Amino acid sequence: MNTFTNQFTPLEQVTRPTVPTADAAHYLNRQPQTMRAWACLENGPMRPVRINGRLAWPVAQIRALLNGEVAK
Repeated sequence: MNTFTNQFTPLEQVTRPTVPTADAAHYLNRQPQTMRAWACLENGPMRPVRINGRLAWPVAQIRALLNGEVAK
């Protein structure tokens, strides 16, 4: 069993409005660097919020993407 995946709260239990890049990458089955590229190039299916220079990914948009909806 991979202990790396055990550090993430299941998305259904996340109550915060945003999550850090590592968490968002885990939920979307992407590498964190892919998420950073989406933010930098603004070419991904969703855009992060920048809080004090850090990327924060909206949980509602992650859920929408996983449900096959277009993120807004």
